[in-house]
Amino acid sequence: MRPLDHPLDHPPDHPRDRSLDRLLDRLVDRARVAALVDARLAPRGVAPEAGVRFGRVVEIGPTLVRATLPGVGFGDLCRLEPSGIDAEVVAVDGDAALLSPFAEPRGIAAGSAVRALGRPHRIAVGDFLLGRVVDGLGRPLDDGPAIPADAARIDLDRAAPGPLARAVIDTPLPLGVRAIDGVLTCGRGQRIGIFAAAGGGKSTLLGMICDGSLADVTVLALIGERGREVREFLERVLTPQARARAVVVVSTSDRPALERLKAAYAATAIAEHFRDQGRDVLLMMDSLTRFARAAREIGLAAGEKPAAGSYPPSFFARLPRLLERAGPAATGSITGLYTVLVEGDDMNEPVADEARSILDGHIVLSRKLAQANHYPAIDVGASVSRVMSQIVDARHRDLAARLRRLDAVYRDIELLVRVGEYQPGRDPEADDALARRDAIRRFLCQPVTEKTTFEQTIDQLWTTVDGQR
Repeated sequence: MRPLDHPLDHPPDHPRDRSLDRLLDRLVDRARVAALVDARLAPRGVAPEAGVRFGRVVEIGPTLVRATLPGVGFGDLCRLEPSGIDAEVVAVDGDAALLSPFAEPRGIAAGSAVRALGRPHRIAVGDFLLGRVVDGLGRPLDDGPAIPADAARIDLDRAAPGPLARAVIDTPLPLGVRAIDGVLTCGRGQRIGIFAAAGGGKSTLLGMICDGSLADVTVLALIGERGREVREFLERVLTPQARARAVVVVSTSDRPALERLKAAYAATAIAEHFRDQGRDVLLMMDSLTRFARAAREIGLAAGEKPAAGSYPPSFFARLPRLLERAGPAATGSITGLYTVLVEGDDMNEPVADEARSILDGHIVLSRKLAQANHYPAIDVGASVSRVMSQIVDARHRDLAARLRRLDAVYRDIELLVRVGEYQPGRDPEADDALARRDAIRRFLCQPVTEKTTFEQTIDQLWTTVDGQR
């Protein structure tokens, strides 16, 4: 190997290279050569299409397929022949490409043809999606009518709006849950994380929000869930009224990693379509953690080095690009609620920590409250809405602050109360917190079937913290 400063080394635009290129252009018809190569690689009986390149499968792994496919780009859609399985390019190294199939790569062998379609995956969007259940690629899973052939199609991975193109969050979006509307008010276009351990009641909370929110359209992504849970959620948790104005995107835990990953992008793209029509959209994603695991599975299989929590660097680039797509726009808005699974009360694991740093607030569901039959199990002391102070009036803000204060004071004296050592009369604020404890609990607890308007919530909040004890 010669040293880097060898006299034959010269920049790519050196006159010698330009002269050689001109000579080759005169002697060789490069377009014809490329067409002949594609014709040779195309499977028998398939005529090469204009702009479509062909390659060959070199290696097949459990998750990825390696192929020789010159000229392909990252994110391009490919088709594996003869199975017809679509795949996406997730890494490129010269003429070699790593493909992540949208289905199990059965019926594919080394030497099989690969067709590069030269475009990303697109999904059909329109009002015909309302009330429907689709998979992570936008294909219907229910027994409804077929997708219209002339439906508009959009890319899954779109750029987020620029910071100056966003509207200011200045209006509340009632969600129908007293603990949120009263103490953790959500704004139109806000992005909030719902952090919960297993058994924290997040599915029940999502169902209450679906049924009680005042959003025009709800887009719900169920990523990596068990099939049984999906069926139960659709039939037992979602009411018929909520389902009629909702689009449900489902990719269960047994689906390929790429489909689970794309489900998050598909749900966001569908929400963007309705937002661009001027509607207020509620986007709920359950869960961001399983999206992260799918990204990790693909990244590590593609050869990325693990970083924090064994997640590859590409995940920490994907996450903000996905979350930043939600928010208020000049017309319409996307309010995002993203669930994050935590182990026990560990809020500092990589996905939770990264999501909390990007989102506009977080709601923490407490397993301890759930075990005490306190539903929804929202820990108001550990939760925060970063835009609440900007979207509610001073009276509402003061009432919410007072409830949080009384809740915190009661927690400080709870042990003394339980063991019978608390002595009334020494601390008026502690006495008030103890006297109002049952009222605060009644306000924060809410049966699944109970609906409360935003105005009723504010009135009940005043009665709870400032009314007669």
